[in-house]
Amino acid sequence: MTKSGVAAPLGFRASGVACGLKKNGGYDLAMVVSDITAQAAGIFTTNVVKGHSLMWSRNHIKNGTAKAVVINSGCANACVGPQGDMDAAEMASCAAGLAGCDPSQVMLGSTGVIGFRLDMDKVKRGIEEAFSTLSYEGGAMASKAIMTTDTFPKEASASFVLSGKTVCIGGMAKGSGMIHPNMATMISVLTTDAAISHKLLDKALRTVADSSFNRISVDGDTSVCDKVLLLANGMAGNAPIESEGPAYEAFCQALSEVSVSLSKMLAKDGEGATKLIEIRAEHCRNKNDAHLILNAVAKSPLVKTAIFGQDANWGRIFTAAGYSGANFDPNIVDIYLGDLLVCKNGVAFPFDEGLALEILKKEEITILLDFKAGESCDRIWTCDLSMDYVKINGSYRS
Repeated sequence: MTKSGVAAPLGFRASGVACGLKKNGGYDLAMVVSDITAQAAGIFTTNVVKGHSLMWSRNHIKNGTAKAVVINSGCANACVGPQGDMDAAEMASCAAGLAGCDPSQVMLGSTGVIGFRLDMDKVKRGIEEAFSTLSYEGGAMASKAIMTTDTFPKEASASFVLSGKTVCIGGMAKGSGMIHPNMATMISVLTTDAAISHKLLDKALRTVADSSFNRISVDGDTSVCDKVLLLANGMAGNAPIESEGPAYEAFCQALSEVSVSLSKMLAKDGEGATKLIEIRAEHCRNKNDAHLILNAVAKSPLVKTAIFGQDANWGRIFTAAGYSGANFDPNIVDIYLGDLLVCKNGVAFPFDEGLALEILKKEEITILLDFKAGESCDRIWTCDLSMDYVKINGSYRS
């Protein structure tokens, strides 16, 4: 086994176990523990409905430090009343007793079906087993344990040098459905051995998330349990990053590399997806217009089904941009599928249907809209919409 994902940075151990929460007997509880107390930052779902485990984390991350993260899959611990809050507190207390920290320094996550209580006997046994199997090579097991309808575990890491010290950022994520920009759009845990102030850690996470985790969409839904957590324990021994400058920029660049990698995995693994689609809006009047256009195109069922069917129906793309609420002149817009021009100045442009088909057969496709009106550009990653999406979500509880 090798160090990977959340266990790639120095001083982080991780594990994943099966405690019986999933009907299929799969891994369903992950634990990540820092050897020392870490600086901590987080971003949480904008959905008004929020899970109990998420609320625990959102309330306690305000303290700015954490030592452990516990995430279960198979049950969302959401919408079960005060008992859900008590179960979250019990989870944190159980983990804290083992990790040797205050319960407030344990961040929680739960994902799965809404409206059912956690089986706390299984959860507590799972936490005990997860703690006993913590390993500096346990990142891969943790990433498996947080999966729900995901078809593959999602891990990433990046290393760089700060003040003569090698610094690492690692991460894992889960998410396949209920994914759309609004922060958050999945559950992700990021770790780093960099020494960085809490203020800049929080700023870096929010800045990077806006161009990564907030730029993916699978189906237009935003879950009640979604979050991104970032822990920094400083064990790399670099000179602490306490002000913006070259060191902070290097940190943000590496954090972006990891976050974008995870985000693209999430979009690619959309429930039933067969293709990863990158949509670019270029030369828009402003950032807001670009964002509106991207959101409309990315969540359009007609666009997504056309891509699944390998149909170069660019009119669906143009239509979605048109109802997005963005301000643009349709008479000067160009649209490309890959590098193939299909619409020029708002009018159909003769193109080779055979070449278009070859482009749309690929597993990764780029759609570009050029609005020729300004300097603002943006991008979003999404996936196609297949028959399997309906099958998966039509029987999610069973």
